[in-house]
Parts: sequence; C-alpha cells; structure tokens
Amino acid sequence: MSLIVKFDGNMNVISRLLKEYRIKKNLSYEQLSAKLELMGISIHKQSLYDIENNKRTVKDYELFGIAHVLGIDVNDLLEDIKNKF
Repeated sequence: MSLIVKFDGNMNVISRLLKEYRIKKNLSYEQLSAKLELMGISIHKQSLYDIENNKRTVKDYELFGIAHVLGIDVNDLLEDIKNKF
C-alpha cells in the first residue's frame, strides 16, 4: 500500500504547466536541473521528467525554485488546481 495520497489521481498538480513553461523558456531537463542546482535545490533531470509525467511529488521549496528559474510566480504553476475550485 502506498503512503502517498494522490489528488484527483495525480502525484502533483503542476505537471502540465511545468512542461508548458519549461518548453516556452526553451530549457531542457538538464538545463533546468543545473539552474536549480545553482540555487541549492537538487532535482535530477530524471526527477524533472517524473514530475512532468506525474510520477513524482513536488516539495514546497522545489516548487518555489522551479517558478523562480522559469521567471514566473508560483501561482502560475498552480492554475490547474485553482481552476478546479
């Protein structure tokens, strides 16, 4: 039995928008990972792939770092869940 509780069947709520913004900024997984590493946030490129494909959860500090590197507000990544409520 998994200890991870899913929301609406998803491991995270940012997967679609993370991919959209990453591609819009023309960043590879490796480039995004490297920029996060410079902030002291270690997310391997495979983990970024897993987040985008809803196979991994996202920690709060990772969410902040991802938004910062992408040059967007954290709330931009949360649009999908905001629209559900």
